[in-house]
Amino acid sequence: MKKTAMTAEDTRATAPSWRAALALADADLRRRGAAERTRRAYGGDLRQFAAWASAAGLEPATTTPRHVRRYAAVLSERGDAPSTVARKLAALRSCFRSLRQSGQVAQSPAELVPSPKRPRTLPRVMRADELAALLDRIPASTPLEQRDRALFELAYACGLRAEELVTLTCDSLDFDAEQVRVEGKGGRTRIVPVGEHAVAALRAYLDRARPALVAGEGPERALFLSRSGRPLQTSDVRRRLRVWARAAGLQGGISPHALRHSFATHLLDGGADLRAIQELLGHSSISTTQIYTRVESARLRTAYRASHPRA
Repeated sequence: MKKTAMTAEDTRATAPSWRAALALADADLRRRGAAERTRRAYGGDLRQFAAWASAAGLEPATTTPRHVRRYAAVLSERGDAPSTVARKLAALRSCFRSLRQSGQVAQSPAELVPSPKRPRTLPRVMRADELAALLDRIPASTPLEQRDRALFELAYACGLRAEELVTLTCDSLDFDAEQVRVEGKGGRTRIVPVGEHAVAALRAYLDRARPALVAGEGPERALFLSRSGRPLQTSDVRRRLRVWARAAGLQGGISPHALRHSFATHLLDGGADLRAIQELLGHSSISTTQIYTRVESARLRTAYRASHPRA
């Protein structure tokens, strides 16, 4: 097959059959409760493949594993990272799964194409003193500072994803039980305990800061609000964390997910059971949680090499 050039802004005509397939795939993602960010990423990936396939004269029913392998090769040749290629193949599997379930294709050609191997990288884990420096650096003297203090105290106390933080409502909190109800990936709900530092920061935010941020008399129930009184976006969470990380003099890879990784690793260091950590993180599979055992092993190896006289 002739190699077809592609760009993210590809505007070539897409065959009607592919447009219908993409609409079906998006509807299935909505039905399964996929996060908005996931739907946008998969939608962009699928539109790109649909444009490529349409230019090559392919319909969903005539696409074979050979075509999908060729597409993956084109992505790699143009310099896409293995993780990017893997995500695009995952989007194709999701699309063809929807088509197969609706009876439009007999089998999914993407299921037979393996994702490229990705280098296994351990997550960024912050030390307890780094987290103290980060959180204590937020002065909590203005409404926005009080919001940020509560936001990141809660993120670390409960190991929440950025997407989970911005979807919390005031009703998600149970101060009497010191816990929060979290709507996680795939619409799965979990209850997570909240530590006393986060409880204190949240009380201060709700009592003094959030009323100053609410816009007018609207019924906005989002827990964390922007300066304009709108719900925070995940980009806001990442941006504000970078601001405070710089203020604390912290370098490299400080993201909401770094707080989540640190939460899990510190629990493991303290003797928490891996199954309990899985439930607190909202992982559907224990294999996802097991990455933290590798983090712990790497930390122990580093300590061993630094301290043993014959290491």
